[in-house]
This record gives sequence, C-alpha cells and structure tokens, in this order.
Amino acid sequence: MTDLIELIHRLGSPQVLVIGDVMLDRYIWGDAERISQEAPVILLRADRREERLGGASSVATMLQALGARTQLVGVVGPDRNGEQARHMLDTLGIDADGVLTATDRPTTVKERYMGRAQARHPQQMIRVDYENRAPLPADLEHRLIAILAAQIPRADIVLISDYDKGVCTPGLLQAAIATAHAHGRRILADPTRGGDYSKYRGCSSMTPNRLEAGLATQRTIRTPDEALDAAAELRDRLQLEAGIVTLDKDGMALAHRDGRRQLFPTRPRQVYDITGAGDMVMATLGLALAAGADYDAAIRLANIAGGLEVEKIGVATVTREEILTDLLQAPFRSTERLPSAAKVVGRAQLLSELEARRRNGQTIAFTNGCFDVLHAGHVQYLAEARRQANCLVVAVNSDESVRRLKGPTRPLNPVEARAMVLAGLQDVDYVTIFAEATPAALIEAIRPDVLVKGADYHKEDVVGAAFVESYGGRVHLAEFRSGFSTSQLIERMKAA
Repeated sequence: MTDLIELIHRLGSPQVLVIGDVMLDRYIWGDAERISQEAPVILLRADRREERLGGASSVATMLQALGARTQLVGVVGPDRNGEQARHMLDTLGIDADGVLTATDRPTTVKERYMGRAQARHPQQMIRVDYENRAPLPADLEHRLIAILAAQIPRADIVLISDYDKGVCTPGLLQAAIATAHAHGRRILADPTRGGDYSKYRGCSSMTPNRLEAGLATQRTIRTPDEALDAAAELRDRLQLEAGIVTLDKDGMALAHRDGRRQLFPTRPRQVYDITGAGDMVMATLGLALAAGADYDAAIRLANIAGGLEVEKIGVATVTREEILTDLLQAPFRSTERLPSAAKVVGRAQLLSELEARRRNGQTIAFTNGCFDVLHAGHVQYLAEARRQANCLVVAVNSDESVRRLKGPTRPLNPVEARAMVLAGLQDVDYVTIFAEATPAALIEAIRPDVLVKGADYHKEDVVGAAFVESYGGRVHLAEFRSGFSTSQLIERMKAA
C-alpha cells in the first residue's frame, strides 16, 4: 500500500471535466411501521427528506470531495428541481457554466423511499424516476459541443458519465473524443447498459460493470478469465488504451494495450448500499490518472474508494483522508490487535479526535521522525515524550520523505510497517503520516501543547518551535541517550 499512500499525497488538484446526465437523487426517510389498511403494502411514516446530486453530477460531487477542480457539462429542465441542482453545484464550488437548460424535458430525478424496520438500519423500499430519455434536440447538442470544444483543452482529463438520459448522443461523444485526442487528453467513459458501444470508440478507457460488459460482448462473465477476455475484446473493438471491467466484490479486470492482463481484487466490505459505487470508481480512477498515476495504481485506489462508498447509505462522497486512513489501517486487518489499528489515522480524523480530547481537558504532545528501525533509544524517547502531556501524537515521515532526508537506500521498512510498530507502543496514542519536507503544516494544524524533540537539537533549530511558543505552548528537548543510532545499527546489521 506504500505507493498508494504516496499517490494520495501527490494527487494535487487536477482539472477534471465531466460530461453526462445531471440528476437529482431524492431520499425520503422514515419508519416502516406496519401494513397499510388500504392495500397490502408497507406504510412508511416519513420523517426526513434529503436531496443529493446524482448521475454525472454525482461524479462531479465525488471529484470535488476528493480535491479536484471540477467542471460539469450537461442539461437540467426548466423546473424547481433544475434550480435546486444548480444551487447545489454552486454551493459545492463545481463549475456548472456548461450545464444548459433543456426546455423539452424535466430535470431527471430519482426518488428513493428508505424504510427503517424497528428504527434499525434503513433499506430502500422503492425508487420512482422522473425523466425523459429522448436524445437531445440538435440545436442543444450543437451548443454543448461548442462548450466542450472550449473546455476540453483546459482540462487534465475528461470523464463521460452516461446514464442514457439523452445527453450522451453519438454525435456529442464523438466530437468530445476527437477534441480530447487533438489536445492530448485522456477521456474515460462509464457507459450505459446496452449492446452497441460504438459511440465510445476512441476513448482512452471505459468502465462497464460485469453485466454491461457481458451485454456488450455477448458473454456471460462469471470468472476472472472471462472478465479479462471481455475487457480485451472491448479494448480491441473500440480502440481503447485499456479495457476495464468492474466486478463488484471481485474487484476489477484490466486488459491494457501493452499486453497487461491483470485482475485487481478488493477486500471484503460490510456492504450497506451499492448505489453510487460505479460513480466513485470513475471519479477516483479519473483523478488518479489525471495526477499522473498508471492504470495499475489508479485501479487499486479506485477499488478502495469504491469499497468505502458501499459502506455508506445512498450516493455518498469519500475524502482523501478516509482513503488514507483505510490504507494506513490495512496492515492491521490480518491481526487481532484492533486497538493498535485505530491509532493509525489520517489528518482529518486526527484533528477531530484531538478536539474531543481537548474538550475533556487533555493536553497534547507532538513529536515526529522517520523511526525506520525502532530501537531502545526510540522507546525511551517516546516514553519521555508521553510524560509531557495526556496524549502523544507521533508523525512519521512517508517513504518518499525519508528518501529525501536519508538517501535512496532508506527507509529499510515501508511506512505501513513503521506505523504499525509505533502504534503497538503503549506510550503512543496516535500515529499519522506526513509527506512534506517538514512537519510544519501538521504542527500548525494540531497546535500541540508540547512539542518534543531530542536534546541533540537546539531549540531554535526545531521545526515549529517558535509557532508553538507563540500561543503559550512549550518545547521539550528529551534526554539524549548515547549508544543508540539507527544508522549505526544498520551498519552493524550489514556487518553481521
């Protein structure tokens, strides 16, 4: 998982253009109390109504939550639902200048009724759709093509989210694909269900699910080899850079133009709702590729994001911090030391938990280091750091950060292993990872009561010392214990 942690830290804020069907997902929540006296149906006593963006606008929402700069091209109807969708896009900071009003159709709405049995976990009871699936009128199609001609050159990647609601016409998609090729931009498609995929010809890649790929290739996909064969057939037939088939709990299959054929499994999850999983895979895959990742790493990251999404109810977003926390806890899942796993956290979760501790009157100590090969000197140092406050946070350098500090042969242990060992120490309350050259930004976010470094430092050389003292915190230089050195230990191990 080390390379994925590094990828998270270098994702940046790519410009992602999303083309497709703008929708509104409406949820009606309530208690499913009894059978109606009027008919043999469940009576839902509604208590909450919620609206989220769906379809292509769901992909845009997920991208925005993942830190992308997002543009959306599509249509809404001349109605209150369309106004609501525009307001939500604007609130999220998504560029919706390319979303036009179509006078021949309503805004697409999917209305889901969510019932709780005896106030327990909610389940979807029924879905009601309001839509017009006819292709866009020619004049509106031409206006969208003109918008794409202006926006695609400014994007780092283009994503097509086709829900078969009339926006993704063959003419519009072929114009978008030609423009993307002309400007050297990758263009990915999440296709609609159907047998004729010719309108996606020339895309860089596409992500049909098991059923969609089976219909498009006239196959029944049961095994990994069958999925790889379908991905390869779609790649060759549609002139793709890479054919990808998503396989729900079995992960994803990749058939690349360079000859790679690989299955990327995903770990078992507690599935609450599969709604939105495909959108999350598309958003994460596009973001990672836009940031310069290869398909291998991008698919693995998308597997994790899609898995986190199905653990939530409805179409929900996932943040980088959630993905990072999931990656950091991965080494612990095969062990029984779950309390230690909970210590390894991303930045957002760390700040939330420290805030709760402060409300209870606790003080926070902070230290950082590479902790490549943990030895007795480290253990004594961390014990002294813990005595300075009620809670100790240890920030550990990412692998790339260690290489910048120590050279290309370090670290000996990947960041997951270093975090696991630190989390196993009783004196350590939290472990978090930073990829920056220094922990300055992390210190400013945490605002520790005590900043701890070794006595081999002078206080004026300690990163963050002046900042901590500026608000009344203090700097503690822990006792230096001679005879303990990671570099010397490594040399003795080599000699032995």
